[in-house]
Amino acid sequence: MNAFAADEMMAIESSRRLDDGTVCFVGIGLPSVAANLARKTHAPGCVLIYESGTIGAKPSELPLSIGDGELAETADAVVSVPEMFAYWLQGGRIDVGFLGAAQIDRHGNLNSTVIGDYDRPKVRLPGGGGAPEIATEVKDVFVMLRQTRRAFVDRLDFMTSRGDNVRVVVTDLGILEPVDGELTLVQVHPGASVGDARDATGWELRVSETLGTTPSPTEQELHVLRELEAAVDRRLESVRRAVALGEADRLAVLGILAEQAAAESARLSALRRVQEALGALEDAVQRPIDGTVPSFKFPEAPQRAAKESR
Repeated sequence: MNAFAADEMMAIESSRRLDDGTVCFVGIGLPSVAANLARKTHAPGCVLIYESGTIGAKPSELPLSIGDGELAETADAVVSVPEMFAYWLQGGRIDVGFLGAAQIDRHGNLNSTVIGDYDRPKVRLPGGGGAPEIATEVKDVFVMLRQTRRAFVDRLDFMTSRGDNVRVVVTDLGILEPVDGELTLVQVHPGASVGDARDATGWELRVSETLGTTPSPTEQELHVLRELEAAVDRRLESVRRAVALGEADRLAVLGILAEQAAAESARLSALRRVQEALGALEDAVQRPIDGTVPSFKFPEAPQRAAKESR
C-alpha cells in the first residue's frame, strides 16, 4: 500500500466523485486540489468554475487564489460575479459545489459565521459569503472537513448554510452520507476505524450496515497530486524570492535615502555655523557705531578762550 497523508486521502476520494463533464463550483484549498486532480486523471472534461467568475478554467498549476491570473488566462469565459451567481448558480447550471465550515451537524447544516453566541461570540468567523446560495442552488454539495468534536457538533452555534443538498462529507477518517436525513458513516479510510470516527463526532454517529473501506490511493493518483502540490511549492518559492529581492531593494533605497538625509543634515549644520559666525562678525563691526565702544572728542573750548583774550 502506498503511504499517504490524510489530506491526500481527502483530496483523492473527493476527486473520484467528479465525473467527466461535471460542472463544479470550486474554492481554493483542498476543493481546488480535488477538482484539478480529477481533471488531470479520469475526468478531463470536468468544468471548473471559480467564484471570481472564471468559467471552464483549465489551470496548468493549482491557483494560489481565486484571483490568480492563471484562471482567467485558461478559462472559456470570464463573467462578472453577479452574472456567475444569477445565471450559472441560480440558473441551476452547476452540478457540484464544494463547501467547508467551522461546524457541521448531523443533518449537514453548516456554520461559518460565529463560534458562541452571535451577539457575543468567542470567535467571529469570515461569514457565509456565497456559501448559502451554493448550498441551495447546486445539485450536489460536497463537504470537505477534518473530523473533530469541535467541528462535528450536536448543535450549531449558528446556521449559515442548510444541508438539504449535502450528498457527501469527506473527512480525514472516512465518508459520511445522508441516510434518512442524518449523516451516516458509510466508509472508513485505510488506517482509521469506526471508533475513531465516533470519538471525533459530537453526536451518536450512525454507522451503515454495509460499511466499507475507502480504496487506498493509487500510485498514479498520488503522483499527479504531488506534482500539482510541488508546482504550487515552486510558485510560492518564486514569490518568496521576489518578495525577498523586493525587500533587499527597499532596504538599499532606504540606505541611500538615509545617507542623503545625513549629508543634508551635515550641510544644514555647517550652514548654521557659517550664519552664526557671520552674525557674530556683523555684531563686532557695528559696536563702535551704536556706542558700545567709547569714542573720543578733542576739547574746543580752551582754544576759543585764548582767541577772546587777544
